[in-house]
Amino acid sequence: MALAQQTDLLLLDEPTTFLDINHQVEVLDLLTDLVKERGRTIVVVLHDLNLACRYADHIVAMKSGQIVAEGRPVNVVTEAVVKSVFGMTSRVVVDPISNTPMIVPIGRHHVEKQLA
Repeated sequence: MALAQQTDLLLLDEPTTFLDINHQVEVLDLLTDLVKERGRTIVVVLHDLNLACRYADHIVAMKSGQIVAEGRPVNVVTEAVVKSVFGMTSRVVVDPISNTPMIVPIGRHHVEKQLA
């Protein structure tokens, strides 16, 4: 329904929730097309950090209603910000496909392997 209104600004809250990964990518590709081809401004809330990094031009990281960091994904999505916002240890590496940050979570059962 939001797309049918053809507004210049779309505000979307978790539009990919409950979708299979292929449909998530399809929706985000469609939104990217609207930005590039029709000049739309789209604000999306996403909890999938890797998809947010791939698709967003600008990211706002928030915790408890406060902005922790904002800007380009490469400047915002750091190990320190992920730890601060989510309380999770991670490694941030370069996504080999999009050249954007990619978060690799580190849990209690999957710890970092030492490089030989």
